[in-house]
Order: sequence, then C-alpha cells, then structure tokens
Amino acid sequence: QVQLAESGGGLVQAGGSLRLSCAASGGTFSWSTMAWFRQAPGKEREFVSSIHWSGGYTLYADSVKGRFTISRDNAKKTTYLQMNNLRPEDTALYYCAARLGGLSRLASEYLSWGQGTQVTVSS
Repeated sequence: QVQLAESGGGLVQAGGSLRLSCAASGGTFSWSTMAWFRQAPGKEREFVSSIHWSGGYTLYADSVKGRFTISRDNAKKTTYLQMNNLRPEDTALYYCAARLGGLSRLASEYLSWGQGTQVTVSS
C-alpha cells in the first residue's frame, strides 16, 4: 500500500492556476491508478480526476473538464493536477488517492489516501 503526500495548494484569485503534486512512497506506485478527490466544508467528498497506472487513460468530473489536467511521472512516483481558470466553487481540501486496478470515480474503491492540501479561490 502506497503512502501519499499532497502539496501545492494555496490561495489564488478566480481565473488563476495552481498545480498540485502527490508524492508516493512505498507500495507499487507504477501499478496504481491515481485519483484526485476534493471536499468542501459541509459537502461530501467528490471525484475530480483519475489516471490509469499506464498513464494512457484519464477521467474527469464534468465540473473540471477542460480546466484541470491530471498527469503522472512514474519515475518520480508523483501525480499532478494542473488546475487552470480556477473558480470560487473549486475551493476545497484536495486529496490524492491510489488503488490497484482500473479507473474509478468511487472513493470507496481507493485504499490509500493522503492528508489533503487546501485550495482556496477568491472571487
């Protein structure tokens, strides 16, 4: 089971950009499908994006499609989420997660989770 640590969050104005990173250690990162989820105060955790262990397949939530890009560097054991044209409604705690297997939007199917990194978008 991989251990995950997110970084890159912060405060940004609407329309701005941030790049989140998720560093993995231990486990089998190269065979892990990675994902980003987010949770805003008072709301349930929601799927943002997922990338297959091969890097060849990705999924996005409709709310971020065209604005966010997920990628991974298996040599560095790191997953990235490039977030452009940020909106106030993107404000949330962003979590990185890992699972063995294919792409999934379901948080319950991911076994490894990071502690999260806060993203705040001001209007």
